[in-house]
Amino acid sequence: MYSKDHFHNALVLSAGGLWTAWEIGAWDILRTSFQPDIIVGASAGAWNGWAIAGGASPDDLARQWADPAIGRIMQFGLHRAGFLRGTPLHDAAREVFQRFRPKMPFALTIVEVPSLRSHIVHGEQVTWKHLAASCAIPFGFPPVEIDGRYFVDGGFRAGLPLWAAEELGARRAVALNVLNTPGFRLLHRFLWGRSAGPGLQVTLVEPSRRLGSLRDAMVWTPGNVERWIELGRRDASSVRM
Repeated sequence: MYSKDHFHNALVLSAGGLWTAWEIGAWDILRTSFQPDIIVGASAGAWNGWAIAGGASPDDLARQWADPAIGRIMQFGLHRAGFLRGTPLHDAAREVFQRFRPKMPFALTIVEVPSLRSHIVHGEQVTWKHLAASCAIPFGFPPVEIDGRYFVDGGFRAGLPLWAAEELGARRAVALNVLNTPGFRLLHRFLWGRSAGPGLQVTLVEPSRRLGSLRDAMVWTPGNVERWIELGRRDASSVRM
């Protein structure tokens, strides 16, 4: 178990599908002025966080996002729980799990179904199944079975998991959030989304312009990835730590 006393500063990475390529550019700038004690991510932000905690450089991440294999994770295939095949997601989660192993504290969030209870998974508890579950978009991918229970995307209840960082003891967080449109804010309220309390000091960094349509967040194109990473760099350059 993690000791809360050790985690004063958290890097918190939001959900957002392919839009989270923006987080790579933002982190490329912020890493020179902010050193987190723990990284916390939801959904695709959890995969970014897993790689960063494992020592991946922004260039490493950019190459990974530029790989057409990213675009093959979301493959159409009808099933009882949705319309996206689970196997490509599971295969990608296994690969990410094997490629990077955290060298610093890391945590992700997932949501249990049907109870909709949010869970924090951290440290050696994290397996490839937890990485897969963290991105198992409800009504898209099938839920992931772990120890007899079923889990989906942690972003379903909180696209930006500040609550998890606070629960793990963080007092300050730099939060990279691509889900900053009015529609996503309304959805967070509708789903009784979890939020952090007033005791967490948050530096919030968000895209300065709309990243694109929901289709853009699901259908990979190299041009979008490159554009979002560069926008992340520009947006983070104006942040004063």
